[in-house]
Amino acid sequence: MLSDIETQQAHRAVDISVVAGKLGLTEDDLIRYGRYVAKVETQLKQGVDGKLILVTALTPTKAGEGKTTTTIGLTQALDSLGHRVACTLRQPSMGPVFGVKGGATGGGLAQVYPMWQIDLEFTGDFHAITAAHNLLAALIDNHLAKDNSLQIDSTRVTWPRAMDINDRALRKIVVGLGGRVKGGTPREDGFVITAASEIMAVLALSRDLAELKERLGNITVAYTYGGQPVLARDLKAVGAMALILRDAIKPNLVQTLSGAPALIHCGPFGNVAHGTASIRSIMTALKTCDYVINECGFGSDLGAEKFVDIICRRFGLLPAAVVIVCSCRALREHGGCTYKECKEPNLGALQAGVGNIDAHVDIIKGFGLKPVVAINKFPADSDEELQWLADHFTEIGVPAALSEVYEKGVEGGMDLAQKVIEVVTSDPVPEIQYAYDLDDPIKEKIFKIATKVYGAGTIAYSPDALKTLQQIEAREGATRYPICMAKTQASLSDDPNKLGVPKGYTLTINDVKIYTGAEFIVPVCGDVLLMPGLSDAPAAEGMDIDDDGHVSGLY
Repeated sequence: MLSDIETQQAHRAVDISVVAGKLGLTEDDLIRYGRYVAKVETQLKQGVDGKLILVTALTPTKAGEGKTTTTIGLTQALDSLGHRVACTLRQPSMGPVFGVKGGATGGGLAQVYPMWQIDLEFTGDFHAITAAHNLLAALIDNHLAKDNSLQIDSTRVTWPRAMDINDRALRKIVVGLGGRVKGGTPREDGFVITAASEIMAVLALSRDLAELKERLGNITVAYTYGGQPVLARDLKAVGAMALILRDAIKPNLVQTLSGAPALIHCGPFGNVAHGTASIRSIMTALKTCDYVINECGFGSDLGAEKFVDIICRRFGLLPAAVVIVCSCRALREHGGCTYKECKEPNLGALQAGVGNIDAHVDIIKGFGLKPVVAINKFPADSDEELQWLADHFTEIGVPAALSEVYEKGVEGGMDLAQKVIEVVTSDPVPEIQYAYDLDDPIKEKIFKIATKVYGAGTIAYSPDALKTLQQIEAREGATRYPICMAKTQASLSDDPNKLGVPKGYTLTINDVKIYTGAEFIVPVCGDVLLMPGLSDAPAAEGMDIDDDGHVSGLY
């Protein structure tokens, strides 16, 4: 079941036990899924405390600017320099894989292996999360169809169904048709993509089974006729859900094309949830490596902000440096080119759009962290554009390096690796600064993110959002939850059509959700969909497998 590139790599890939050995792990620490994939069964409590490097990006085009590719390429370069290093990545969702992006395991000579397995079923984690999510949904409807002793208001069930495929027709549906005997209680329902499930976020934030069960039990699924919240534990769902997730909580170990370790685990959405690999995979890497390269979802306004304000604060992490991936293509689009036009050289448009990457640099500096810009080179980039961009970063005093890891692999990441090492080892040591305090009122937290990070001037709340906020404020302990903004990744604002650096606009909050299992509050800005749709020409249309098992169209 291999494409030509996969067949060639299979001859170079090493047994997963060799990769594990680079992390000081033995066969006894692993659960094998064939020769090249394993779960790390051992939960590490002691070990080195490596340096954490975040990888984020400027505001991307719809194709993405190579953040995963850069993460993998940087890891390969540091590994070749003799450092003990691993990258921690989210597992790709099959929705985007079959939708716009196709394969999401890096690109060119900077990929993780076996890519086809990682992009599809992998070790079954997403299927387990989907099953646990839908078991809880089934228990809710079963309770409604029986005696409904919890007095659940069927019009206030907040727990949807989930699946890991983009299917816009399932966003809003009606369930329970056919009468109480054949169908149950009729009510409105819907599906979210598995990456947007709160169980995905809960799994990614849990360090062990005990913490996982506690968080699962705290999930709010509905409200009673009297307006009281109904939790998953009230439905006696926790034990069975944890049973389904018993192996899914363990990180997955694979390798890059050069044989460097890669931990790929969980895939919470970056523009809805907190958008980073599981805390268990990150901590496993930190206990075994000198450097851990962790990718955050989308730009620094989303993934990096959430990583700092939610993950770093909750688990006491301190990034030693933050790599911001920049591309000429994205800057041209921010400078006025259409998506089609931005694929061709245009120095004037690039110069007009450079403010976007500068804004992301300022965001990282605002967190008290050290930025390093990775200029991800694409074939269409002109030497004139690349030189102008390098001169620009020198002029504003921001460390930057050209990244050619797609085309050149290890060699193409050497300059970036050296620049990262220089920044990590330089003084002063970062002192993390959060965008808000947990004791701030909820509206104040949202305002600080909107103004400090997004550049907004004011905030407008819909009536529904204000009503939900009042309910959240009345729940004990909820006002101290961090904020996890749901916002488009296509702009620093809540409007995907506002490119460049929007300033002083009104950020619109249409809804507010509370994730009591993940323990964060989710303001929904603009029109953010929890179930994406397929594009006019889905990537799935170009995918196939022949009679000999050769895969085509996935990468």
